[in-house]
Amino acid sequence: MEELKSKSSGKKLGWQTEAPEKGEEIAVVTMQSGEEFKIRFFPGEAPKAVYNFKLHAINGYFDGMALHRVIANFMIQGGSPNGTGTDGESVWGQDFEDEFDKSLVNIDGALSMANAGPATNGSQFFINCTGTPASSEMWTYYESQYEQFKEYYKENKELVDANPNAKTLDTSKVTDDYKKLYEQYGGNMHLDGAYSTNGTGHTVFGQVFEGLDGVYALSKAETDGNDKPVTDMVIESVKIVEYDGTSGEAQSKSAD
Repeated sequence: MEELKSKSSGKKLGWQTEAPEKGEEIAVVTMQSGEEFKIRFFPGEAPKAVYNFKLHAINGYFDGMALHRVIANFMIQGGSPNGTGTDGESVWGQDFEDEFDKSLVNIDGALSMANAGPATNGSQFFINCTGTPASSEMWTYYESQYEQFKEYYKENKELVDANPNAKTLDTSKVTDDYKKLYEQYGGNMHLDGAYSTNGTGHTVFGQVFEGLDGVYALSKAETDGNDKPVTDMVIESVKIVEYDGTSGEAQSKSAD
C-alpha cells in the first residue's frame, strides 16, 4: 500500500469544531426555502479548496444553483451548474489536487470537495450530515474490513493499486482521539483521505459552525432514484463575510 498522500498541520483532531476568530472570513449560505448556515474555512490546511470556493461565492457562481444530490443520513451536495452532478469547474478552469490534512476529517458539518477520483476537484462540494454518532460496532466493522483488505492486497497488489476505489479505512492510523471525535459528532470516516488505505478521499476545507440543523433538514428531502430532490432546493446566496464574533451582522465581500 502506498504511503498516505497527506500532511499534518500539527493541530489536534477536533479543532475544526471550534468557532472562528473575530475577523475571520466565513461563508453564510442562505437557501430559498429559508435555511441558513454559516461555515468557517481552513485556508492553512486546504488553501486551494478554500480559495476556489470563496472566489466562486464572491462571483455569485453558486447563487440560484440547486442541490443536485441529497442522501439522508449521509450528505447534501451542490456546485453542479446543470444540476446533474456531471459538470462544474474550478476558478482556474481545470481540476486541482486533493489537500488532505490529518487534523481535518469528515465529521458531521464538515464541508468537503466532491470529486470523481484523485485530483479531480472542481466546483462541487458536499456537507456531511449523518446524524449518527459512531459506535463500537462500527469500529469493529472497519477493523474487520481492514484485515480483509490487507489479505486481499497481498495477492492482488497491482489490481488494487490501479483502482482508487479499492480502499477502506486504515484502522492502523485510527487513534482514540479520532474515535472520540466521530463518536461525538458522527460523520463519514470512509471519506477521510488521510486515513484511507490508498490515500484517496475527499478534501475537508470548512465546517458548519452555526445552522447545522438546517443542513439536517435539507438532507431529509424527498428524492428520486438518482438522489436528486423532487422539489428543487435552491441556494439563494453564498456570501463571504467577516465574522464579528457573534451571530450578528458582518461585512460582506463582493467581486471587484
